[in-house]
Amino acid sequence: MSAEAHAGHAHGSRKTYLIGFGLSVLLTAIPFWLVMAGTFPSKQLTAFTIVAFAFVQIIVHMVYFLHLDTKSEGGWNMMALIFTLVLVVIALSGTLWVMYHLTDNMMPMTAHDMSQMP
Repeated sequence: MSAEAHAGHAHGSRKTYLIGFGLSVLLTAIPFWLVMAGTFPSKQLTAFTIVAFAFVQIIVHMVYFLHLDTKSEGGWNMMALIFTLVLVVIALSGTLWVMYHLTDNMMPMTAHDMSQMP
């Protein structure tokens, strides 16, 4: 590609890539250390902390490596990302809701329940 093809696009510099890499390594090392050192007494708190670090790392990757911000492509990249996140949230919450109610309503019957059926 020619230099004209890249004109107007926000590409990262070596400094921003190194900052992104450093943050990625740090955001991977901290949860690893939390698990290996057994820092938190509760497994649920450890899992919640790891998920929180994962979300932060996703944002770091999107900003420093994918260069997603409100200015790229006239804001359309951000709109596509928001639309995708809304669809994922709807799909996940709907799936969890259906699965919860299926297990709640489809439990096996006891012998007493079977004898009460006509």
